[in-house]
Amino acid sequence: MKKIFILTGEPSGDKLASTVISKLKQTNTKVEYSCVGGHYLESIGIKSIFRLNQITYIGFTSVLLNIFKIRKKINQTVEEIIKFNPDILFSVDSPDFTLRVAEKVKKINNNIKTIHYVAPQVWIWREGRVKNFKKFIDHMLLLFNFEKKYFDKENIPNTFVGHPLLEINKRSKVDLSSLIDKDKKIISIFPGSRVSEVNVLLPILCDFIILMNKKFNNYIFIFHATTRNKETIFDFLKKRSFNNFQVISDEDIKFQILKNSVFAVVKSGTISLEICNANIPSIIIYKINMINYMIMKFLVKVKFANIINIINNKEIIPELLQDECNAKEIYNSVNYLLNQPNLLTMQLEDISKTLKNIKLKTSSSEKVANILSEYL
Repeated sequence: MKKIFILTGEPSGDKLASTVISKLKQTNTKVEYSCVGGHYLESIGIKSIFRLNQITYIGFTSVLLNIFKIRKKINQTVEEIIKFNPDILFSVDSPDFTLRVAEKVKKINNNIKTIHYVAPQVWIWREGRVKNFKKFIDHMLLLFNFEKKYFDKENIPNTFVGHPLLEINKRSKVDLSSLIDKDKKIISIFPGSRVSEVNVLLPILCDFIILMNKKFNNYIFIFHATTRNKETIFDFLKKRSFNNFQVISDEDIKFQILKNSVFAVVKSGTISLEICNANIPSIIIYKINMINYMIMKFLVKVKFANIINIINNKEIIPELLQDECNAKEIYNSVNYLLNQPNLLTMQLEDISKTLKNIKLKTSSSEKVANILSEYL
């Protein structure tokens, strides 16, 4: 029986991997799996060798503070992969963890094919990394077509597979009447998937809601959470002086809520593309500690945080980063945009044009599944 080891480093990668493997399971039933994953891979019957939150760190300083723990987990993961002896090591995103593991695995057993999904963003920083990838990566799977030139240059086999968050997925329709008062307008809030992100952004977002509630009484704020973070977010919000909120983690409900939202406040990251694809206007927020920010600012080659803005080299979706990521600025931006329907229309039109250029006509996750199948 053929074997695949799936290697992820955070919930977003876990979700991407589960979508691909679900497709692969439909066409190739005789494959044994093991993984470093979370809730999403577990939901399709693949057990992780340890809990994903044991290696989910954000920012340079938190990585430095946990360097020995991370190194230990890298070595433990390498050991388990070698023991499992897969035909394919399928690593997804989180390059600082997954690619370190892949490099060590390849040195020990060169017969294991290493396929990495979601190419490291070498167009943002550390382009020199590409030279090293050719030593241990058999195939790089790209979300964006403009990334090809970086890997072609070093003769690394690569395929543009498109972004799975831009696929039109058939989802179960959910009746929202029991969750939301029909007289309330929905503002969707995405505080991030990592605990460290949620801890930073939750107090800011709560203060933003308090400001909104002083002026309006017709909004409900729905927090889109991971299963692991749902209770933490709910408990935090419950202690504040407002009750027009909900916290959801079910994927079908999330999708339905998003489609019925008038606006979204989104932590910078890949989730922004899903919101763009749902045709919902938004703003981007992000905040990390000052040391991490200064290091990042020094290293990063692009002016914007959001991929839509990066592709267009201008701010189509407003970004509130660092000092601007505060309750008052978020309130001012949301309030202003909700009162300027022409600006919201312009944002959505610009996004639509951009998405047309980066969408695949076929299913991204199906294309990745087919590539894995070919290597098997």
